[in-house]
Amino acid sequence: MSRSTGVVRALFPLALALLKGSPVTAPGRFPQLDRIYHQYLEDEDSAGFIHGVAQRYTVATLERLAVSGGRVTRRAAVLALGYVGQYESNHILGIALHDDDRGVRILAENGIRDLWHRCGAESQRQLLSVIVRLNVSQQHELAIERATDLIEQAPWFAEAWNQRAIGHFQLEQYERSASDCHQTLEINPYHFGAAVGMAHCYLELHDAYMALECFRRAIKLNPSMEDVRAQVEYLQRSLGGK
Repeated sequence: MSRSTGVVRALFPLALALLKGSPVTAPGRFPQLDRIYHQYLEDEDSAGFIHGVAQRYTVATLERLAVSGGRVTRRAAVLALGYVGQYESNHILGIALHDDDRGVRILAENGIRDLWHRCGAESQRQLLSVIVRLNVSQQHELAIERATDLIEQAPWFAEAWNQRAIGHFQLEQYERSASDCHQTLEINPYHFGAAVGMAHCYLELHDAYMALECFRRAIKLNPSMEDVRAQVEYLQRSLGGK
């Protein structure tokens, strides 16, 4: 859970602008994936990018390239996994959050959030989509009810716990929300959003020490969250540098 849910989605145009500003190598000197990627940056045709990648690359190959490819290849592979990968690629995008290249990190932060929703059977994914919409429309009691149904069906579905945490938080049920955030992280240890959400719960419960530890955990998972880093620095000062 995170109060900044949706903010990362808004960063995608920024990511595209950043990537367009990158130097372009002569077409004959880089892999096919790079050529597909540069074409995508030119025409912004996501369907064409997905089609081109799916025709030539398996998910396993994309995962390997996301870790070991050159800078542009890593960007292309991470973007592709965000489109075509399943939850099983969560670990790879979790690693990409620590990449030396800012473009890779931005793409990974966008993509990994999508992967968190790609778990379980199609009916379970559809129910999760309903729960997300209920939270967005501030129907939190109903969202909690539907999330509980999904958790009973699929207790390993981390995002179901996270969405229920969001509902509890918005209803000021902070202990329940923190518990669900904790369970989210037990299932999905890369869920930086749940770590941030748990920190906010502890702030509301007036437990600054636990909030600081949760914010620190979130930064370890996703070092690019500058707003969270600022929270860590503020709490450290408030607590005397602890």
